[in-house]
Amino acid sequence: MIPAFVLIFVVFASFFIGCKKEDKSPDPLSDIEGNIYKTVKIGNQVWMAENLKTASFNDGTNIPLITDAALWGNLTTPGYCWYNNDAVSFKDTYGALYNGYTVITGKLCPAGWHVPEKEEWQVLSEFLGDSLKGGGNLKEAGTAHWLSPNKGADNSSGFTAMGAGLRYFEGTFASILSFTCLWSATGIANDDEWYTGLYFNDAAFITDHRNKKDGFSVRCLKD
Repeated sequence: MIPAFVLIFVVFASFFIGCKKEDKSPDPLSDIEGNIYKTVKIGNQVWMAENLKTASFNDGTNIPLITDAALWGNLTTPGYCWYNNDAVSFKDTYGALYNGYTVITGKLCPAGWHVPEKEEWQVLSEFLGDSLKGGGNLKEAGTAHWLSPNKGADNSSGFTAMGAGLRYFEGTFASILSFTCLWSATGIANDDEWYTGLYFNDAAFITDHRNKKDGFSVRCLKD
């Protein structure tokens, strides 16, 4: 007969191992160009834990790289860029900036993933529990990729948002280290698109809308 204390140990060990397996981090994600991204499970959602940096749609066609400010401002079709048109300095850390016309193609994220709808961003906000502090749970802590004070940032979610800046509709760049905008796939009638915004001096989770001509970052969500 197996002693009772041995049975108890086996049951406990099995439970512990089972929990560890359940808590395992999601597998890394690869886009069509071979860029690898960390992923993270937050509630029932699985997110990219880095900004998208592909220069190709998931069908293999190229996304136009737009460096000229005037051309960017007149664009009503897909386009992307790197902050300050400097891929060497900004691509690996902050990813690309895409206009809203790129997002609405539905071909930007890797197969099995998508640009989140406004409602899916809201699910994330509700899981974090407090819109006035939830942004801090998403932001990378410290001041390596945010300006001081990076208010409320603790990255407790593992989302690791950084101050990636943006490109305005007229083609100028701004707000590196101080602000990040993450597109949703939900548009509204006046040619605007919803986005989530995070600031260096605020811990809030902000939802607003801007013109599709703006260049923002993208995080993909698993289908």
